[in-house]
Amino acid sequence: MKTSLSLSLSSLLILLLLKHSFAAYPIGVNYGTLANNLPSPSQVATFIKQHTSIDKVKIFDTNPEILKAFAKTGVAVTVTVGNGDIPELAKVENARAWVAKHVSPFHPETKINRIAVGNEIMATADKNLIAHMLPAMRSLHKALKEAGINDVQVSTPHSLGILTSSEPPSSGRFRLGYDKVIFAPMLQFLRETKSPFMINPYPYFGFSEKTLNYALFKPNAGIHDKVTGITYTNMFDAQLDAVYSAMKSLGYGDVDIVVAETGWPSLGEAHQPNANLQNAISFNGNLVKHVNSGNGTPLMPKRKFEVFIFSLFNENLKPGSNAERNFGLFRPDLTPVYDVGIMNGGGHHRGRTPVTSAPSGSGKTWCVPKSGASDAALQANIDYVCSKGVDCKPIQEGGACFQPNTIKSHASYIMNAYYHSSGARDYNCNFSGSGNIVNSDPSYNTCKYTS
Repeated sequence: MKTSLSLSLSSLLILLLLKHSFAAYPIGVNYGTLANNLPSPSQVATFIKQHTSIDKVKIFDTNPEILKAFAKTGVAVTVTVGNGDIPELAKVENARAWVAKHVSPFHPETKINRIAVGNEIMATADKNLIAHMLPAMRSLHKALKEAGINDVQVSTPHSLGILTSSEPPSSGRFRLGYDKVIFAPMLQFLRETKSPFMINPYPYFGFSEKTLNYALFKPNAGIHDKVTGITYTNMFDAQLDAVYSAMKSLGYGDVDIVVAETGWPSLGEAHQPNANLQNAISFNGNLVKHVNSGNGTPLMPKRKFEVFIFSLFNENLKPGSNAERNFGLFRPDLTPVYDVGIMNGGGHHRGRTPVTSAPSGSGKTWCVPKSGASDAALQANIDYVCSKGVDCKPIQEGGACFQPNTIKSHASYIMNAYYHSSGARDYNCNFSGSGNIVNSDPSYNTCKYTS
């Protein structure tokens, strides 16, 4: 039997909780690097290209190693101008030099398709940055054109703090004083250059105990907008429609919207009980399903949105609470914290079948292959688990569980061993839909299953 101890990226797929098959509107991710334990950019690019449906990433700088790594992958890359660089880039000559250094050497081999000029500049309340933000955007656009680069957009991401009103969504308006001085000319620029308005809506930062289900896309009574007669069933749609209402009030409802960041942490401090794995799975999983439905929002029906989940990795050097360091979809070793349906399983791995758990009087459970699971999937399960250090000697020749010498029998022992060594939680037995939790002991003869 094949029990390779070498970890391959393809083997990682088997553990992931595949929820949907998304070909229509692939999801993007924010690739942050505030950590000292991340894989190399080349490893990340290979993983994303070969094993996920992610077709776009957003980085928070212009790291040349990352840009080189994504060359010829076809993955679109949004690069970011540091906030502190904005004032100088308002001058065209400096913008030319910036493009020559950070874009031209990599484009078009690396599919740089957008420049984010800073991040949440309005939230800094720095008058110098705010005053130079749009001039810098214009200078960079001009520099790109002069360099013969016509397929790179220029925009800037905003927090929801740009709105003076957002509830109900129809009342959404930009902050007074900034609406006509900052946002109207910015939206005009975006319209003229066919670039999107970028927004960072985070229901995680806007929910209360009463609106938790509303924030997580779970069943709830909804919130009614008396002006439009619409009852909103999730906070994400309400936040986007508030932004749309603000744009429309200035006459720019036609400008595209890109969700530059959104997400939910899988772990937090003791005083952050709702920063947990199940809520992260619920929010991001339902978000992906919602975005890929193509339904749009109540005020923007059938409208398609680029959405970038925050973030690709848990980043151990991020400042702030523990939640800030646990927004990632993946750990630094490329194993999933959880999955939201972005893995490219190549056929039989596409789609997730939920794990079913049978009640047990004894409280003991075991993980075994699901009926109908393919030999290829089960062999990959064996390869993955053995590569993670689980004792695979029992299924090797001479071992207590070697007979019967079949892939299904060997996988059954190994999957159960992994399930219990990892904490015996339901998702530890998912194995991309090929695992099933039972309450009957599958042990036989001298082959004893862990319980």
